[in-house]
Amino acid sequence: MNRLRYLVESQAFGVCSSVGERLGISASSIRLYFIYTSCLTMGSPLVLYLIMAFWMNFGKHLRRHQNPTVWEL
Repeated sequence: MNRLRYLVESQAFGVCSSVGERLGISASSIRLYFIYTSCLTMGSPLVLYLIMAFWMNFGKHLRRHQNPTVWEL
């Protein structure tokens, strides 16, 4: 079961887990609230989730670009 959870987290951008780490809340609670609000509001938090996923990947790209590895020089 843990292997499946880590696979989903790595494939689903890890937004809930990173928000949970920053706020000190468990990622499963954040996922649960996200599912509830998505059902109640007809999926509008999905847009917020995608924006946050884009922002996280953009930040990783900028950090990697500022500190290139030996192979990228």
